[in-house]
Amino acid sequence: MTGPVDIAPWQLAVAASLLLLHGALSLWMRLDLEKKLLVAAVRSVVQLSVLGWVLVPVFDVDAPWLVLLMGAVMITLAAREAVQRVSRRHPGMQLSATVALFIGGGSTALLASGVILDVDPWYKPQYLIPMLGMVLGNSLTGISLGLDRCLTDLDDNRGRVEAMLALGATRWEAARPVAADALRTGLVPILNAMTAVGLVTIPGMMTGQILGGTPPGLAARYQILILFLIAFATALGTGLSVALALSSMFDDGHRLRSERLQRRD
Repeated sequence: MTGPVDIAPWQLAVAASLLLLHGALSLWMRLDLEKKLLVAAVRSVVQLSVLGWVLVPVFDVDAPWLVLLMGAVMITLAAREAVQRVSRRHPGMQLSATVALFIGGGSTALLASGVILDVDPWYKPQYLIPMLGMVLGNSLTGISLGLDRCLTDLDDNRGRVEAMLALGATRWEAARPVAADALRTGLVPILNAMTAVGLVTIPGMMTGQILGGTPPGLAARYQILILFLIAFATALGTGLSVALALSSMFDDGHRLRSERLQRRD
């Protein structure tokens, strides 16, 4: 057998029944997570089923405009998800996150497909779309964590920032500690993943390729490539989103505009 084993609906139902243990634990410990678990499970099934259905014409047509359209939709939805996880907001945050993911995630996936792997054609959906999805999934986590830490620090420590500005510091000098802390927070997940990979965990991409019949050595090289791409895209996307957030929170007179910061209900 060279390909993956087929999965029938009844086999997915058996796997889904394992979530009953999760629900039972929630009820026993009064975690109040039963509804969230049900919603998350249903969303997973619906979203992945729709994705599988949508990718069929994308793979069949194999046209650059359709692949790029699919990528644009993925980036837009990823930006929306990243912003929803942030406890505070600033004007234009949705647009900033979208731009950061377009530049960070989009450029990284195109670099991998068209330059590093030298896929012909460069837009081949078999390569470009899965790599973009993996890059976006990790980048949005870094962006949301970085933005949340950045805006929280500005809100909680506005007195310190304004004091530095009053003493003659530029907006960058006053905001630099906030930016550094936000970037550090946003990069922690990917650094932890890179540290533990291969020793503690077998990553999803490598697992999928091995199940699909790819030799373990080649699967490992693909996983190394993806980890490096994710690290680059996360750093670039998080850095851009934090820089745009700080730019929005200061005016040209190097004043902190705290009234622009809003807490989510």
